Amino acid sequence: MALSGVKKGAALSPPRICIYGPPGVGKTTFASSAPGVIMVPVEEGADVAGCDRFDLCESVPAVMAALDQLLNEKHDYSVVAIDSLDWFETIAWDQACLDAGVKSIEEVGGGYGKGYIAALAYHRQLLGKLTQLRREKGMACILLAHSQVKRFEAPDTEAFDRFEIKLHRRASDLYTEFVDLLGFANVRVTTRETTSNFGQKKVKAIGTGERVLRVASRPNFVAKSRYPIADELELSWSA
Repeated sequence: MALSGVKKGAALSPPRICIYGPPGVGKTTFASSAPGVIMVPVEEGADVAGCDRFDLCESVPAVMAALDQLLNEKHDYSVVAIDSLDWFETIAWDQACLDAGVKSIEEVGGGYGKGYIAALAYHRQLLGKLTQLRREKGMACILLAHSQVKRFEAPDTEAFDRFEIKLHRRASDLYTEFVDLLGFANVRVTTRETTSNFGQKKVKAIGTGERVLRVASRPNFVAKSRYPIADELELSWSA
């Protein structure tokens, strides 16, 4: 007897993508080149990229209003991009402070990190809207963020530095779990050891300007992919 509700084989839904990296590496350009994209700008920069976009959203209600337009009105867009998550986190903190009637995120809920937990409600609200757009409008999403270097205390080895999304830990974990692809964008750098006239050895960084997207996690950066693609790609939508 066959079981009911059993699905077989892969079923591809519109992808949920997060790209993070240092300023100026080309994240906004990457997102703006996606076909059918519309940008929800939380920081300035989308104007230069030239893609279709909403006005600059400087509050949580403004971001949600833009997403509600995409949910409730007829349009031909197939991808929504948020630029950027770390700027969205800043306005989420502002909103948490406004709700609590305090001036600092550290004061929300009496301190002890409760403000960052309160701000997670706005991150979840954002993800809820993106999930609705995916299910009801068939829209993919591209979330952009800056990178930061943080010390990682590994339980099975010595602590080491690695690149992560520039968000509070709880928010970073939330987006990492949500997306289908988390890519670290950076300029390819190689090193060369040189010896001075006095016999001192130095390591010199060499860059060609090539911009790459890494989608498989390594000790020095966080990444992930649910798709059978190469671990490293050119930083371009076509790639």
